[in-house]
Amino acid sequence: MSPEQYCSEKVHRAGSLHYYSFLFVPDERQRAITALHALSRELHDVVNDAHDPHVARTKLAWWRQETRSVYHGQPHHPVARELAAVVESYPVDEARLNELIDGVAMDLEYNAYPDFEALNVYCHRVAGVLAALSAEILGYEDRRTPEYAAMIGVAIQLTNIVRDVGRDARRNRIYLPLHELAQFGVTTDDIEHGRESDSMRKLLESQITRARGYYDDAFSNLPAVDRRSQCSLLIMGAIGSKLLEEVGRNACEVLRHRIELTPIRMLWIAWRTRAIGCRTKQ
Repeated sequence: MSPEQYCSEKVHRAGSLHYYSFLFVPDERQRAITALHALSRELHDVVNDAHDPHVARTKLAWWRQETRSVYHGQPHHPVARELAAVVESYPVDEARLNELIDGVAMDLEYNAYPDFEALNVYCHRVAGVLAALSAEILGYEDRRTPEYAAMIGVAIQLTNIVRDVGRDARRNRIYLPLHELAQFGVTTDDIEHGRESDSMRKLLESQITRARGYYDDAFSNLPAVDRRSQCSLLIMGAIGSKLLEEVGRNACEVLRHRIELTPIRMLWIAWRTRAIGCRTKQ
């Protein structure tokens, strides 16, 4: 299996958000973005699959060295070898890849975040940086574009946090800010055991409102000149935004099960966003 095939199998699972978001990206740029997302998957797998935090830290340290080899040596892993080809053609900054590793490593240090300021650092590192690097590969004219691309990444991460709140709590991970839980009179035990209440509903709705604000700011302010080139990220954001809408229909459902969009619905959102949302505004 070639490095390109390895990365594609890692990322392009039929029916996934990424599968539909990358459908309309030109082949070479799609290959490059796929390599980035494959790296993200590999890093998250290190943390999610390791039962011993020390082992996970050792593996992340290996990935730091492998990432350095992308720029300054001979990488060994298929993802790193594919990235070595990417950085020859696209402005993928080494420091930003290390920032992505820093974000994943936070899951080894925290199983809960005290406030949104701390959580936002995590979201920016694991999702905002990835979206901004994707924007670099997709190409842009306005220097503000990566900033708004990063906001789409954070919005999607916040959406996933709300959508997976029950499942994460049962894995001993609380991504909702603890300060805000206290404000609404909700405990981590309430989340873990799926205790519905008016306070719980208001807490979750406040998280949905925050994520919605990130989508709205990104969609409204992404420079018009770059809407066509950034279509993949706009599709990703449109699918994430619709998922957030579904979560908001009955927010407390996320305590019990994971809400999903059907593949046909994601395909429709992707097609419609490409046809209408990615047009360069006059």
